Amino acid sequence: MRFKSLLPVLLACGLSTAAFANPYETTLKNGLRVIVKEDRRAPTAVQMVWYRIGSMDEVDGASGVAHVLEHMMFKGTPAVGPGEFNRRVAAAGGRDNAFTSRDYTAYFQQVPKEKLPEMMQLEADRMRHLNVDAKEFEQEIKVVMEERRMRTDDNPQAKLFEQMNATAFQAHPYRRPIIGWMDDLEKMSAADAKAWYDTWYVPNNAYVVITGDVDHQAVFALADKYYGGLEGRPLPARRATAEPAQEGTRRVVVKAPAELPSLIMGWKAPALRDIEQDSEPYALEMLAAVLDGHDAARFNKKLVREDKVALSVDFGYDGTARGPGMIYVSGTPAEGRTVAELEAAIRAELARVQQEGVSEAELKRARAQLVASQVYKLDSMFGQAMEIGQTEAAGLPYTKIARMLEKLQQVGAADLQVAARKYLTDDGLTVGVLDPQPLDGKPRRPAVATRH
Repeated sequence: MRFKSLLPVLLACGLSTAAFANPYETTLKNGLRVIVKEDRRAPTAVQMVWYRIGSMDEVDGASGVAHVLEHMMFKGTPAVGPGEFNRRVAAAGGRDNAFTSRDYTAYFQQVPKEKLPEMMQLEADRMRHLNVDAKEFEQEIKVVMEERRMRTDDNPQAKLFEQMNATAFQAHPYRRPIIGWMDDLEKMSAADAKAWYDTWYVPNNAYVVITGDVDHQAVFALADKYYGGLEGRPLPARRATAEPAQEGTRRVVVKAPAELPSLIMGWKAPALRDIEQDSEPYALEMLAAVLDGHDAARFNKKLVREDKVALSVDFGYDGTARGPGMIYVSGTPAEGRTVAELEAAIRAELARVQQEGVSEAELKRARAQLVASQVYKLDSMFGQAMEIGQTEAAGLPYTKIARMLEKLQQVGAADLQVAARKYLTDDGLTVGVLDPQPLDGKPRRPAVATRH
């Protein structure tokens, strides 16, 4: 879950209510929503264009097309040549990039505020006038395949997560990797990317988030000028397959050249759907903060520093999503300790929560850490735009972000214990183990791609 703004607590810290008189919003006649968050602290502006389309909307045999189309969005239009988009952003003194997730695809530019109109014109141009050239596609699909090799095939931890995720989800499209299976990428054509673009890249399937030293009325006028002339059209019905109930522990072992073994444990969990009525997602988010929200949290204190059974252990809860939620625990055993010992130690810590609960002191510390993280994130204009965009992408209204934080602060110790007992069970558990093989002596590719 991504909770990044806490109005009541921030006001208690003495921040002015004027800072929270916005965001402002309008909807153009073609269905495009425009959300503006004014922030006058620096003469810059961030534009983010969010499309409500991600890898979960793909079909078997075409995995990765959402991400491939993201790459193709930089290949030009009749008015802007291939690669010129990036060059014009750089010439304006800004930065830009894009990212694809299971739930959405987003594009952003951060520029001096006077360059915002040019950025809006550029984004509007490629929203409906993209060239999906066959020759450009053939070059770019090779880039995506190399990105897959770097990020997954040659990264044993990433390969483990991919296989564990494909085991945990057997019907829901979250089982497919965002970047796509290699066989699907090898068979993909420019026509596949063009069909994806023509179907989903329309203004009524998008929203624009702009933050920075701007006037919202002026931005609305610019949005109407550049985006208003684009035509919307009906979208296909989406029918995501429901994930059947898991009825027992699943295990997967991945053998790959690596120096150390790794462990990933994942449990099915609810995602936040109703901000007022749901309670368990808030409890699970607070549980993550108690177990792994700071240096003195339980996992690091007990498993790493005291028992020395792990080099590292992470607990995370992904509950803000269009699809099912998941709880993840990952770790690397310490020298001389085994994956089995690490799994047993993790299980023992989780059982202690289920049986004994957590203390009020732990809850207080976790709440303080969460509040501090929200204050820090408000310092970033990009972070504010991300907060709004990701909340909306999950089907939750950004206007309720402060309320979500209020609900999180109301979680009690008993709520954590009940949630742990209900969801951290063997019936909903999938375990992935990396079995390290001898290193082949070949130079390893870097684990990051050049642009994305």
